[in-house]
Amino acid sequence: MLRSLPRTRTPLSPEGAEVLRLITQRRFSVRLTVHANGRRRYGYWLPLDSATGRGGCYAALPTGECDALHAAGRIVLGDPLVDPAKTTYPVQAAARTTAAGPSAAPGTSLSRPAMTA
Repeated sequence: MLRSLPRTRTPLSPEGAEVLRLITQRRFSVRLTVHANGRRRYGYWLPLDSATGRGGCYAALPTGECDALHAAGRIVLGDPLVDPAKTTYPVQAAARTTAAGPSAAPGTSLSRPAMTA
């Protein structure tokens, strides 16, 4: 069963800041894959860079940093895609809140509470 985590704002490590930057960039579609054996892996598709010839593969993100961002409420998981061997969640940056309330562009929905397995 998934449960909501409290949202606390803790300072980010340099690695955590880089991971959050990648997640907030819309050109990278970050996913969390939870395998049937419990192994968790955050990653994204790295497109091929024609100038350098690098990319065209999946790139993993540090699981510990991503889990810390999730526990701190800085990233949220979307609706799962379930198959017998694994469950895959889209990962997005959490909507920022201010003293005046949550900020979201007009016509967009606010993020869900952070969920964990």
